[in-house]
Amino acid sequence: MSGWVNFAFFGVYPYVALSVLLLGSLVRFDYGAYTWKSDSSQLLRRRELSIGSNLFHYGVLVVILGHFAGFLMPEPLISWLISPAQHELLAMLVGGVAGTIAIVGLSILIHRRLADPRVRAVSRGSDIAIVFMLWAQLALGLLTVPFSAAHMSGGLFRTLVAYVQGIVTFRPGVAGLLLSVPLVYKLHILLGFTIFLVSPFTRMIHIWSAPVWYLGREGYQIVRTRRLPATEKVRR
Repeated sequence: MSGWVNFAFFGVYPYVALSVLLLGSLVRFDYGAYTWKSDSSQLLRRRELSIGSNLFHYGVLVVILGHFAGFLMPEPLISWLISPAQHELLAMLVGGVAGTIAIVGLSILIHRRLADPRVRAVSRGSDIAIVFMLWAQLALGLLTVPFSAAHMSGGLFRTLVAYVQGIVTFRPGVAGLLLSVPLVYKLHILLGFTIFLVSPFTRMIHIWSAPVWYLGREGYQIVRTRRLPATEKVRR
């Protein structure tokens, strides 16, 4: 990948994607507040939803928290706790297990959405596109594990950490760090920013509401019907 293409993809595009994520989310909240929801289809088909959704959400939450902790935690603090090689091994183990759980759950949800005619009928194109994007992102993340296992010195992992922290802190020239990084990492990063880019226009918008209560959810929706009081029934 030439230097200017690398700069466009990993030096400019991340800020475009993050800007659209923030501004697009604000605009949608202001002008489309009633669309700020996950559009659950549980009433149409409960089978497969509970197990698939729980596996996906538990797994992906661990993956997201692991990315934040692993890439954004100050390097001196990490070095004080564990060595770079241990840090990389921990990321591989935790990320590999959580990513596997998440992709299994998401595969169940994709099968449910496409195989059931009723669920498929109420699914928008953006619903199907975003779940496949998430599936591909999880798959790419899992594919990085063998590459990381081949570079257990910690050098590659430190490069990735430096890149992510450089993006967050607006460090100039940070895209150059990825010139020699294997393609699977570049695709993983690029697709991750693309998911940020499209999130304001899909059901992914509901992640801003931080539904951490979901972890304690009993797995069903409460549907209330409007029943007339007994006295009103007598009058009628």
